[in-house]
Formats: sequence, C-alpha cells, structure tokens
Amino acid sequence: MFNMQQMMQKAQAVQKKMAELQEEIAELEVSGQSGGGLVQVMMSCKGNMKSLMIDPSLIDPSEKEVLEDLIKAACNDARNKADQKTAEETQKAMADMGLPPGLMGGGGMPF
Repeated sequence: MFNMQQMMQKAQAVQKKMAELQEEIAELEVSGQSGGGLVQVMMSCKGNMKSLMIDPSLIDPSEKEVLEDLIKAACNDARNKADQKTAEETQKAMADMGLPPGLMGGGGMPF
C-alpha cells in the first residue's frame, strides 16, 4: 500500500542529495580556450572566472578587437564545458539515487 511518510522521507533525502551535489558542482573547475590555446580561461561550474592566461604574442594594441574576441570565445568555451560537466554530474547523482534520467529536467520532482 501507498506510504506517504516513506515517500516524504525519500523526497527529503533526494533534496538533501541534490543540495550536496550543487555544493560539489560549485567546487568543480573547467578550462576553456581559444586561438589554439593562446587564450585560456579557468572557470568554476557556477560560472565564476578563476583565471585568465593570455599569450604575450597577442598583446598588441592594434589587435585589441581580436584579443577581445578570443577572450569571449575562451569564456564561452569554458561556460559550455561547465554546463556539460554539471549535467553529467547531475545525471550521475540521480542514477546513484535510483532516479530516472531527465527527472530534474523540465519540471523537477513530481511530488
């Protein structure tokens, strides 16, 4: 028979696990690059830039716009990798909890 108390306990356990997962994801870092590695960005999976490396050969005042574009491209590369890493870690955690893939995707928990 249906046991509401057990279901609520399971929901609370899942919520706790998801909160722990969010904390773990916040600590993960990814790197992005552009210009064949001439511009490199290190970013947290929460989107905070940790470091920026620009090859000295790119520092030329007449190439300012090129450098700006490369920095934007490296940041976008890191952001895409962060999104991918977050999705992978979330799916892994959900599988470990015995939840179906995609449950958190469109509407969250069904209860």
